[in-house]
Amino acid sequence: METLQENTQKEIGQYVADDFRTAAIFSKYKIDFCCNGNRTVEEACDKKGIDSNQLIDELNQVLNSKGAETIDYKSWPLDLLAEYIEKKHHRYVEEKIPVLRQFLDKLCRVHGERHPELFKINELFTASAGELASHMKKEELILFPFIKKMMKAKLEDGVVQPPQFGTVENPIAMMMEEHDNEGARFREIDALTNNYTPPADACNTYKVTFAMLDEFEKDLHLHIHLENNILFPEAIKLEQQFN
Repeated sequence: METLQENTQKEIGQYVADDFRTAAIFSKYKIDFCCNGNRTVEEACDKKGIDSNQLIDELNQVLNSKGAETIDYKSWPLDLLAEYIEKKHHRYVEEKIPVLRQFLDKLCRVHGERHPELFKINELFTASAGELASHMKKEELILFPFIKKMMKAKLEDGVVQPPQFGTVENPIAMMMEEHDNEGARFREIDALTNNYTPPADACNTYKVTFAMLDEFEKDLHLHIHLENNILFPEAIKLEQQFN
């Protein structure tokens, strides 16, 4: 049984890696569990001025509740996890981006005069769309194939030729920096939309667009969490077995 002291010193990313249901608690308090998941609960609470005892109580309620079974991503082989991220989260991003861009353009035309913040929201999302497209291609063409190659070599007691990028830590560092950039961009979108709350005069398209942006950010949080807190650290450990 972990003590309160151990709980407050546990990293946020570890909580979420152990049980993804805890992500909802961190999100409630606006604590970033994906890009900044390497902070302890105590550090995050101090920065936000939150009572860490209260947060731990809420986390324990989630952890001790029977609820729906959570997916134990940590138990998955790395090649399967990489494939899952690509098929589920990358495809999601690719499908939603054109729809959201179309809706945001329409909102700017129709409501931009009364709600000028829409232009900045559109600008931020358009930048994010371009960066994410490039980011995902780098993962699909460079990083994920190398992780799959390492897994194959491990199963077959084979060897892994050193990659052109030197060590897996190099592309991972780049991917994590890009994750940080997207995290910051969406925090700005969140603030501009008042936590995705449509204004009183919002039409249905307005409401749908904000709901889609909210869903897009939540999916991105899970996507980044799976990579930053599970796939990437385990890929680094795996590579070390071949050295």
